[in-house]
Amino acid sequence: MHAFPARATTIPLPGARPEPGTPIPEPRFRTSIHDLRPVQSLWMLVASLCFALMGALVKVASAEYSAAQIVFFRGLFGVLAIGGFALASGRTLATPVPRMHLTRGLVGFSALVLWYQAIASLPLATATTLNYTSPLFIALFTFAVLREREDWRLGAAILAGFAGVALVLRPTVAAESLADGLFGLASGALSAAAYLQVRHLARLGEPEWRIVFFFSLTMSVATGLWMLVAGAQPLTPGGAAILFGVGLLATLAQLALTRAYARGRTLAASSLAYATVAFAAVIGWIAWDDTLGFGAWIGIALVVASGVAATVVSAAPARGGGAP
Repeated sequence: MHAFPARATTIPLPGARPEPGTPIPEPRFRTSIHDLRPVQSLWMLVASLCFALMGALVKVASAEYSAAQIVFFRGLFGVLAIGGFALASGRTLATPVPRMHLTRGLVGFSALVLWYQAIASLPLATATTLNYTSPLFIALFTFAVLREREDWRLGAAILAGFAGVALVLRPTVAAESLADGLFGLASGALSAAAYLQVRHLARLGEPEWRIVFFFSLTMSVATGLWMLVAGAQPLTPGGAAILFGVGLLATLAQLALTRAYARGRTLAASSLAYATVAFAAVIGWIAWDDTLGFGAWIGIALVVASGVAATVVSAAPARGGGAP
């Protein structure tokens, strides 16, 4: 659903959790906050705010529509917007790897449905934090399975991050909403898988706009079939406006995110994107009077700090005794 600069060939551990399956540009090493130009910082904060507002609209829409129905209209918006762009610019939608697009699309679709379901039932900041565990899952996979980065600092970041997840989930378990908390966590894991699949597609030369188009198409078809079986609520003028807002905000967020990555340092931009969690917390407090316990806030801080640390350590040059 999201378009990144055409030079994107790898997936750093993104602090920015655009929606599942989004390509992320290649990182540059030795990034510090001083490398960020003011315009670049502003665009990343705009993207974070739009993503948080999108999550808020998803929560509002969930009172009337199922997660599948919300995802359907989100995907339809992407199909129409990107398909129109391709037709207007004379680009072809034909792809030499349709099966790979289908697999990636189904994984990303599952992640998005789970995330929207978590948003419907959990405090907005909690659902957002759980979805932002995708960098930890990518780090865990590369560290424990692929052994691409055997660095104790990465291992420590992973352990600290999942300790934070446990703290975030504690009030969820007490409220007898464990399933919703696990949905949010599963969305983070599936988002990580989708990011890795997108990296492979990008390495095969697939442009980011085509990756996003086929993800949106897969998502729309899958949820459309789902609604044929399970049924759907009829659209009201107010509901249609909310669903349109979900698609519009996601698109605006992606445009701002793309500008931020294009104008500045990828690692620093990824770290700043965790501002989405803070925006979600403020919006949840204002709109729904969401209040989280002290332990939950400590958990959120651990997840954010660990995600940033995992991103920096994974992209930095190896030190003695670190990755081979």
